[in-house]
Amino acid sequence: MSLKKYLFLMVFATVLCWTAWAFVLFFINPETAGTTGMIFFYGSLFLGLFGLFSILGFVIRHVIGKRIVAYQQAKTAFRQGAMFALLLTGSLFLQGQRLLVWWNTLLFIFLLSVIEYFFLTSEEKKNNFSRDGE
Repeated sequence: MSLKKYLFLMVFATVLCWTAWAFVLFFINPETAGTTGMIFFYGSLFLGLFGLFSILGFVIRHVIGKRIVAYQQAKTAFRQGAMFALLLTGSLFLQGQRLLVWWNTLLFIFLLSVIEYFFLTSEEKKNNFSRDGE
């Protein structure tokens, strides 16, 4: 898939997700919808944020870091967009359940940082291994 197609599909899917979230927000009553309504609300919000942060992350990386291959930029932006969307949506969910406190947020950030560190070190090992094999 070309980069243009990827970006077009990401923008299109993101717009659809934000449209779905707006539909849920304005047309579904959370008191009568129950668990299904909440799943649609948090799911569409997560996917909308995921697409938004992935696109913004890619655009920022592409403008600032021109030395990196676009595929690697998209992969990193996709992963980090998912993590940031998970952080925001998870925090909103915890707040909705009245469970959000500062130490939960720090623990959540720490967990996502450890996961990101794992991905960064595995990519670095992979890059070092491919350079050594040349």
